[in-house]
Order: sequence, then C-alpha cells, then structure tokens
Amino acid sequence: MRAVVMYAPGDVRVDETERPTIVEPTDAIVKLAATCICGSDLWPYRGADDVDHQPMGHEYVGVVEEIGSDVTSIALGDFVVGSFFSSDNTCEICRAGYQTHCVHRGPGAVPGAQAEYARIPLADGTLVATPAMPDEDLIPSLLAASDVLGTGWFAAVAAEAGPGKTVAVVGDGAVGLLGVLAAEQLGAERIIAMSRHPDRQALARDFGATDVVEERGAAGVQRVKELTGGLGAHSTIEAVGTQESMTQAIRATRAGGHVGYVGVSHDVSLPGEELFFSGVHLHGGPAPVRRFLPELVRLVWDREIDPGKVFDLTLPLERAAEGYQAMDERRATKVLLTF
Repeated sequence: MRAVVMYAPGDVRVDETERPTIVEPTDAIVKLAATCICGSDLWPYRGADDVDHQPMGHEYVGVVEEIGSDVTSIALGDFVVGSFFSSDNTCEICRAGYQTHCVHRGPGAVPGAQAEYARIPLADGTLVATPAMPDEDLIPSLLAASDVLGTGWFAAVAAEAGPGKTVAVVGDGAVGLLGVLAAEQLGAERIIAMSRHPDRQALARDFGATDVVEERGAAGVQRVKELTGGLGAHSTIEAVGTQESMTQAIRATRAGGHVGYVGVSHDVSLPGEELFFSGVHLHGGPAPVRRFLPELVRLVWDREIDPGKVFDLTLPLERAAEGYQAMDERRATKVLLTF
C-alpha cells in the first residue's frame, strides 16, 4: 500500500509499504476513505521532535474490511471514525471519560493513518460506526471528528465553556478554530478568538467568535482584559503548546476561571508562585476524543455542524510533502489527503 513516511525533519515521502493484517483478535483493518495532516505532525517536520523513517498520521475515517474473531460491535462494511489512541472503552479510566489514558491504550492506527489501510487495535472500544455510508461531502467533517474537532471540544469542556461564559481561544489552527465551534455549541455567551490571520479570523467568526484579538503575549492578555471589564475570560482554550501560549492563556483567565489546554506541550514550564496566586484551574492533555465521538458523529451526520471547513487544501496522498510544506509555511490551516 501507499503510506506517508517522514525520513527526517523536512523529508516526507510516499512509500510502498506492507499492508497491515490482523494481529490480535480485537483488531480491525480499515480501508481509509480520507486522512489528513495534523498540526502536531509539524513538530517533527520542523525538527522539534526526533523522527527517523516514521510512518505518519493518526486521523482517519474509512470502511472496515477485516475484523478479528473477538470484535463484536463493529462489522464488515461499516464506515467508521476512530480516535488517535486505541482504548478498550471498558476500564475504569475509560468509563470515567479519559480513554486516552486507558490502561490498555495504544496507537489508534497502525502503522500510521496517512496510508491506504490501517490496523485499528481494540476496534470495539476505539471505532464508532456511522448510521450508514456517508455522503461524500460529510467525509471531511467526519474526519475532523477523529482528532481536531474532538480535541477542540475537550478543550472547551475542560475550560468549562457554557452559558453566560466568556471564552478566549489562544491558537488559530484547526484545533483552536474548532474550539471556537465547540464553545458556541456549548452555549458560550462571548467567544474571543486570538488570531492574526484574516482567513482564520473569518472562519472563527463563522464558527461563532464574537470578537477577534490580534495582539499576542502581554498585549493580548491586556486586550482580553479590556474586553472583559478588567477581569479576564471565564474560560480559556490553549491550543498551541508553547511557553508563550500557555502563559498567555493563564494570564488572560480571571481568578476562579478555567484553562483547557490541549496544545502538545513543548518546553512549557509553569512558575509555581504565579500559578498559586492566579486562582486559575488547569485541565487538559491529550483529548479523550472517544468520549465525544458518538455525539460529534451525530452532530455532523445531522448537519448541525460543519467542522470540515477547517480543511482549506485538498491533495492526493502522493503530494503529501506539498501539504506538509503548505502547513509549515501557514499557507494552509489543515490539509486533507485523498486516495
């Protein structure tokens, strides 16, 4: 099969690799209908994470072609959406809603999801089937549910976005933009998108942002406070993962408020004394997308939301390297890869 492999930072190729097969009786083999490039894939692409001949990709939708002997809730021919971690969805941690910390967790798609086929471990607990084969135009939104929508949704939930709340969103990538959508769906009264890019600002407003702040750092914090009577936001989503973005998120949040952080942390440290006196709640980490998938699939299926709008560049798999370059250079927010 064809699969995207990152040989080294900046070196992305499409190789002919071995098609995965059933290994465990709880596995499923999925023929992918679409996949995509994630903002987190840019960390190794830019050399911030080590990479050496790594199969890439963790977001996927497709049709089940094979199932192991112990798989009972997923059937051959189902169109499925999965998460970037596999989980049994039955352990105590899963039942508490934290499937990304499942005691049996593993990668969601083996060897990687930027490929024609993937093996999905723990298929019963990892995959969610759609009611029927989706219309072609729904596939991008269903694909978004497998990571960026679920991650943005968890960020909004962790930040306790809801009725009467002002939500600030730090980060205007796909996760931040879908955090705006999630906050709107959860009933937030006011949503402040922090963005310097006109195209992303427009999409944020389309998803429900009421205000846009272009300033960053201390100036961005000051602007959020000006918009909130000097207090700061009730809820802040941190969707980047850098020291600057985390500091900005904490300082833009009022005492007693909540920060939902889902940006993959890179060299972030928190000064204990400032955190102690901030009065701010922190909650986040790798999003338990599987917790939200049934509801997100329903919202997409019923066309109540259209998160697929975050894909602003579509390329065939063979041109994946162009997609990485476009996202790295901020010429694309998120790249959809087709077969």
